[in-house]
Amino acid sequence: MLVGIVSDTHDDLAAVEAAIDLFESAGVDAVVHCGDFVAPFSVTPFDAGFEFHAVRGNNDGEWAVESTVNAFGTYHGEAGTLSVDGVDVAVTHGTSEVVVDALVDCGDYDYVLHGHTHAHGVEERDGTVRVNPGGLPIPVAGADDAFRVATLDTAASGSAAVTHHRLDR
Repeated sequence: MLVGIVSDTHDDLAAVEAAIDLFESAGVDAVVHCGDFVAPFSVTPFDAGFEFHAVRGNNDGEWAVESTVNAFGTYHGEAGTLSVDGVDVAVTHGTSEVVVDALVDCGDYDYVLHGHTHAHGVEERDGTVRVNPGGLPIPVAGADDAFRVATLDTAASGSAAVTHHRLDR
C-alpha cells in the first residue's frame, strides 16, 4: 500500500493540486495531512478518491476544517493513530518537539508523521521512523527551499520505505 504524506499547505491551492497530482499519478491508496491547511477551501481538493486522514495544525484557525475533512475523510484532532496495511502510524502536527519525540521513543508505532517545521526529514530510532514530509518554503532558518511531500510504501520497512518528492507549484 502506498501512503501520501503532506503538511503545511497553508491555503496554497497550487501546492495542494501539485500534491494531489503526484499522489494520483503514484497511485496512493491513502493520504495523511499533518495539519496547517488553514481554511476549509484548501481541504476540499483532497476529496480525490483515496482514503484521507488529517490532524489539526497550529494555523488551522477555522474550526470548519474539521467538518470539511469529516465530510469525506477522517479528522483526528490534535493527534491520531491509524493502522495502514498492518503498519502502525501516529500523526501529529509537530508543534511540540517533546510530543513528537515521545511518540517516536515510546516504541508503539512503526512511523510517526508530523510537519510544522517546513523542513523534510526522516529519522529512524529504535525501530520507529519519524517522517516530516516538508511543506511550503518559508523564510525561516532550516526550512525547505521548495514545496515537498512524501510517500510511504508499506511493502518496505524502516526509513527505506519513505520517499520525499520536490514539487513545482
